[in-house]
Amino acid sequence: MSKVEDFLSTAEEQEIVEAIRLAELNTSGEIRVHIEKTSKEDATNRALELFHILKMDNTKLQNGVLIYVAIAEKTFVIYGDEGINKVVENDFWDSTKDVIQSHFKQGNFKQGLIDGVFKCGEQLKHYFPYTNSDINELTNDISKG
Repeated sequence: MSKVEDFLSTAEEQEIVEAIRLAELNTSGEIRVHIEKTSKEDATNRALELFHILKMDNTKLQNGVLIYVAIAEKTFVIYGDEGINKVVENDFWDSTKDVIQSHFKQGNFKQGLIDGVFKCGEQLKHYFPYTNSDINELTNDISKG
């Protein structure tokens, strides 16, 4: 599998978008998923670059989380903004990575992303609960490169 279009079906993509919507219902935090064929560079550096391109660093409380997947390299990165990084437990990102990776190893990419999104959403809800003045600052759609 090397094409973005083959990674997830349209229905699976919609399930992930719905998971993002549900995860964000109880938080001011923002979660995005970006999938591309290849990173052509270090995946962490690419995730950071995309974090800026997708304007995830413009959230009011610096509480955006990007799940970046590079298909050809069979790798992914979870990148959290400064606000969320300051408050989550030290092992949070590793434990979230483990949840996603366990599904990915079985070829269940959709469920891995959904479980990762919900795990991020739980922490965002805990540290950045929803208030009446919150707005959805970023689209929930999966971006592709």
